[in-house]
Amino acid sequence: MKKILKNRQDVEDFVRGCTFLGTGGGGNPEKGIESLMSELDKGKEIGWIDMNSLADDELTCCPFLMGSIAPETEEMKKEKVWFGLTDEKFTEKSILAEAVKELSEYTGKKIRALVPIELGGSNTPSCIAAGISIGIPTIDGDYTGRAIPEIQQTTPYLNDKELLPYTCVDLFGNISIVNKSVNYRFAERVGKLISAASYGLSGDAGFIMTARETKTTIIEGTLTKCYNIGKIIRVKREAGEDPIEAVVEYLGGWIIGKGVVTDKEWEDKLGYYWGTHTITGKDEFEGEELKIWFKNENHICWKNGKVFVTSPDSVNVVNRRTGEPITNSNIKIGDEVSVIALKAVEAFKTAKGIDILGPRAFGFDYDYSPIEGRMEK
Repeated sequence: MKKILKNRQDVEDFVRGCTFLGTGGGGNPEKGIESLMSELDKGKEIGWIDMNSLADDELTCCPFLMGSIAPETEEMKKEKVWFGLTDEKFTEKSILAEAVKELSEYTGKKIRALVPIELGGSNTPSCIAAGISIGIPTIDGDYTGRAIPEIQQTTPYLNDKELLPYTCVDLFGNISIVNKSVNYRFAERVGKLISAASYGLSGDAGFIMTARETKTTIIEGTLTKCYNIGKIIRVKREAGEDPIEAVVEYLGGWIIGKGVVTDKEWEDKLGYYWGTHTITGKDEFEGEELKIWFKNENHICWKNGKVFVTSPDSVNVVNRRTGEPITNSNIKIGDEVSVIALKAVEAFKTAKGIDILGPRAFGFDYDYSPIEGRMEK
């Protein structure tokens, strides 16, 4: 193992960093901690391996959670009973493990290592834990460098790699295989509707590649980066220092707002969690207002009514006092927060990257303007 998480504190530091880079999405960090601790408590070694430890012809695949992170309504609970979806057979970790096993069985291929699709409080640690549970290590890296709502918003798409087939396993034991699709976008739609059909998440696995292909596609070192972020926040907080300033310095980002969440609008639609948060400025940001639009993750931020930050750059919301990252499903009116902007992963600043992760990919008629250029002005 390149990195080993030895105890609960290490696990919490790692998941905290994953949640921070999840840009409001990426799943529930409590579930991520639960997934890793379920393996650590069995005496398993928790960690990840270096990409170069694999032979070029060994195969990797990518397990990922799909579905909305919206809160469950009473109507949804009643509908689940109607369809007989009352007893969950799997956890987030085990649906990913089952999806990997189903993919290996369906294709007849031996999977030697896993790659997380994104960075997030549940998706990333659950991938690692799923792999440990079936004896497959996870590589230090991912395919996005943040969290994203759609499967084409990944480096495999940018590098023309094959997604299909991919397997889908829900919490109740329903299994589907998507073998052919006209394109990535429609494959994403099918997967989201499968997860929506079971009123929550599905665990999926796809993107079978040789290690040679994976090396040209993966964003390396991001799991170690997540651990470092989470540890910086904790250590600085425990020392009575400002954890937010410290993590912003580490990442080369910017604090673009501080204030109180004064409004929250949201809806659960087509397997995604959509909405807008309003943050009213305080202290040096008094008189300013930020609005953040999300589709699972944060993608558009307006400052005083004008576009300020957009994907592929990241908008990250943290507790103003503790530096703890806050997911969009957990943020609430009255929260005192700081808002941090980070520049995009370089792979997504290309024309193809902006096409799939820029403002127009989400239906906004804006040009992408890199945050570093705006902040220089």
